[in-house]
Amino acid sequence: MNILVTGTAGFIGAAVAQRLLERGEQVIGLDNHNAYYDQALKEARLARLCAYPNYQHLRVDIADREVMAEQFVRFKPQRVVHLAAQAGVRYSLENPSAYIDSNLVGFANVLEGCRHQRVEHLVYASSSSIYGANETMPFSTRDNVDHPLSLYAATKKANESMAHSYSHLYAIPTTGLRFFTVYGPWGRPDMALFKFTRAILAGETIPVYHYGQHRRDFTYIDDIVEGVIRVLDQPAVPNSAWQGTTPDPASSSAPWRLYNIGNHQPVVLMDYIAALENALGATAKKELLPMQPGDVPDTYADVDDLVEQFGYQPSTSVDEGVAQFVQWYREFYGG
Repeated sequence: MNILVTGTAGFIGAAVAQRLLERGEQVIGLDNHNAYYDQALKEARLARLCAYPNYQHLRVDIADREVMAEQFVRFKPQRVVHLAAQAGVRYSLENPSAYIDSNLVGFANVLEGCRHQRVEHLVYASSSSIYGANETMPFSTRDNVDHPLSLYAATKKANESMAHSYSHLYAIPTTGLRFFTVYGPWGRPDMALFKFTRAILAGETIPVYHYGQHRRDFTYIDDIVEGVIRVLDQPAVPNSAWQGTTPDPASSSAPWRLYNIGNHQPVVLMDYIAALENALGATAKKELLPMQPGDVPDTYADVDDLVEQFGYQPSTSVDEGVAQFVQWYREFYGG
């Protein structure tokens, strides 16, 4: 197939694109290569993709309406995996405009491209952050998500609603995936595992928020990619049993679906750090701090729908995943 993947210089986007390339798909990758974090890492991810003859890369900003429309007309993708976004909960407190431009305007441009080109299936990234002030565990796609605690989370909630309107009005199959704390080789430098590794190797103190009592459903990149691909291969369909009197928040009478994609095994942050210390063979110097604004204490994914409908089952333990990251980190950064 001819598949458009946005955000292919990013962590998840590069991994998804590579998996599609390996199975022989024609992939058009798109990224604006912004300066949110290390450009060299983004270029290194891209270099791996460009080694495939069935890959084409576009340096395009999804917030540019005319350019995005041109690319959809030019390449006529059959399916789209939309992973480009301004990421980061804490950065949204500092630069909210970046989230409006990329996550709202950019997503609208992707939806318009899918509408005009009659795309067979749009799979897009949502986030566990969407659960906000909800404290019911594990988080279910049937839960209320009306109380986001950051602008980043609010934009992801808006994306789900925007996708539903297009699925309803234009019969475009759309599937949103709420990712839960993705980590692994080629990860993002603004994530805790990356920052902790760098600091520990440098003998620096690491800030441990919420006094290390956060629980996160850490999900290894390979498990995330497997879930994305399985979902992409089965376009969303209407729920024939859906009723407006008792609406199911995760499905619709339109071809629109939502799923959690996580490890379903939350880990206390201190245990996560212990796995990293073990992989590095070093002990971290820790500064215990209170929880930061916009953060949530725990995440825990109910993935029963993915298991039942797609046979999806994460298989990578935190100890194994962290060890794989450390091995990559030492190879990539040399030491």
